[in-house]
Amino acid sequence: MNIYDQAHALARALKETDEYREYQRLKDVAMENETQKALIEEYKRLQFQLQVSMASGNSPDPAEMERLQKIAGVLQLSPDASNYILAEYRFQKLLADVYKILGDAAGIDMDMLRG
Repeated sequence: MNIYDQAHALARALKETDEYREYQRLKDVAMENETQKALIEEYKRLQFQLQVSMASGNSPDPAEMERLQKIAGVLQLSPDASNYILAEYRFQKLLADVYKILGDAAGIDMDMLRG
């Protein structure tokens, strides 16, 4: 079996995990509401922008930080949204663990991916 076949097998195995199934189920539920969907998308966009800014050595924009915190507060009030975000975190942690295993096998330090 070549490495790409094994990678595809790993991808299929990841889709069969409880973490992925729960993440997909909760995503579908959370994204049914258009307003909630827009808030989640804005939350993720701001979160990504702030991570990129900080990774570049820049200080986060205080207005964007405040906006992110306000959106997070609103999303926490919704069980559907907060459950989805937590499920996504759990699945991302699983992926980070897999990346770490692969990085260790290749001799690459991937500790920054661990939560």
